[in-house]
This record gives sequence, C-alpha cells and structure tokens, in this order.
Amino acid sequence: MERLRRVARSVRAFGRELARGPETRGRDISATPTLGLALGGGFARGIAHIGILKVLEEAQIPVRCIAGTSVGAFVGAAYCGGLSIAEMEEVAHRVRSRHLARWTLSKLGLASNERMGDFLEKILKQKSFEGLKIPLAVTATDCATGEGVVFRAGSQAMPLISAVRASCAYPGMFQPVDIGGRRFVDGMLVYPVPSVPVRAMGVSHVLAIHLKTGVQSTGPQTMFEVIGRSFNFVLDRHAAAWKDASDLVVEPDMTDFAYDDFPRAEEMIRVGELAMRRALPQVQAWFATKKADVRNFAAVPAPLVEPLL
Repeated sequence: MERLRRVARSVRAFGRELARGPETRGRDISATPTLGLALGGGFARGIAHIGILKVLEEAQIPVRCIAGTSVGAFVGAAYCGGLSIAEMEEVAHRVRSRHLARWTLSKLGLASNERMGDFLEKILKQKSFEGLKIPLAVTATDCATGEGVVFRAGSQAMPLISAVRASCAYPGMFQPVDIGGRRFVDGMLVYPVPSVPVRAMGVSHVLAIHLKTGVQSTGPQTMFEVIGRSFNFVLDRHAAAWKDASDLVVEPDMTDFAYDDFPRAEEMIRVGELAMRRALPQVQAWFATKKADVRNFAAVPAPLVEPLL
C-alpha cells in the first residue's frame, strides 16, 4: 500500500508539472491544435470508447495520438492499427470473456490472458507499434518495483500484442505478463487514465476518457467485484495527477454495467456516444480558432520501455 502511495504521489507531482500554465512553462502559439486521447480501463465497459471515437470521427476531429490503459490499450491498438469504427463495433458485438481469458491453476493469478493474444492476432491489422497509423502508447506496471512504464514505438522490436496483454493483466485475476525478463500487470495501478503519457507525446490538448462506475447501491456480488472496488477506492483518491494533465475529462456513466457485460455492447457504445456528444462543442472550439494558445510540451523520446516516474 505504501508503494502504491509513493507511486501515486510521484505521478501527481509530474502531472502538476505538466499542467503548469504558460507563465511558468512558456507559450507556444500553433496554427494547428493537436489532440491526444487518454483511454482508461474498465474491462468490458471499455467498449464505450468506441462510441467516443465514433463521435470524433463524425465531427472530423483529428486524433494525433492515443495512450491506453488496460481495455483502453486494447481499443487503442485496434483503432490506431486501422480498424474502422464499423469493424470495431462488429468485434465488440461478438467478443466474450472466453475469447480473452482461460482459467488456470497458478499462484500468480486465477486466469491467463493468452487467449487475448490469440484474439488480437486475428483482429489487428498491424502487429507492431511501428506499423500503426496513429502513434500509440500502452501503459503497464512492473509488479516487482511498482514502476509505471509506457510501451511505444522505439529502436527495439516491441510486440504490440504483448504490451496490450501486459496492460490488461488485472492483478489477482490475470497472471502477470513477462516481457524482456520483467513481469508486468495492469497499467491502471499507475495510470488509471493515461493523460500524463499522452501529454508527454507532445500534443496541445489532452482529452481524457474515464469510465465512471459511480457508487453502487448493492454490495459486491463476486470476488472480482471485491477486488475491483478495492482498487477503485485507492485510485480514486489519487486522481489529481491524470486530471491535472488533461484539458477535458469525459466520463461515460457505466454504473449500470458489469465488468463482463460484453453482451450489452450496443448499449455501452451508445453511452460513450452520448457522453462525447455532450462534450463535443468544447473540443470543436479548440479547432475552431485560427491560433490556439497551447502549452509548450516537448515530445519525449520513445524507447522500448519508457518509465515516466
């Protein structure tokens, strides 16, 4: 718990530094504002991200880059790799938990997400970070040190699918994923919503998508809900970092959806659409002005594994 608090304090401090205004970080006037998306986690609830992307496409709002945590990384990999919204909707309507997880006997987790790798292998049009049409950052957590890492295109070959699996390795449920001799678990432990990694990619505006679960009237019904709510209680108390690094936070209300509500894909996409449509005028205003007053953030180099703490 103390390690998680230290990590959260470090990320919050970095987020505040990134969010400092023009008077302390300098000013940069750009004729072309750039938008980066930070897609948060939520397992099946992440299907709502498709609705967000759908509305941005319809409004012809260009997305310069995406960072994803957990299911946000899954959706980001599909979209950045060239899947159309229609194709993503089709995938969302047919995917189920059995396509992503396999129960297993292990001291490190109740299930393996190797099936997720097989599923991604079938649906992704691009299998490497370098081949993506839109730059993507995928977050994960080193479960030995608690260090947050960001996987991106770099000088060494990094399998996109392995990075996404690592980002989705929910502690307790999924076994950690081994990459380069290190074990990684879900990126949400450090980056519940990866606004800080998006900001580090050098965009002028960060749109953060937080899948809001709210306060439920009934107690947890399964072990997974107990684990999930416990993590949320801690992470919600340390939300300042990613919010400080965001220019706008959009929160689709997913309170009525369970973590494995895959059969309700159409409803979740619609919730994402409605939330984005409400926020759309503010995003459009960023692109409506001829000159945008934006903060001068230098893009960070993209090694194989990029610690941001």
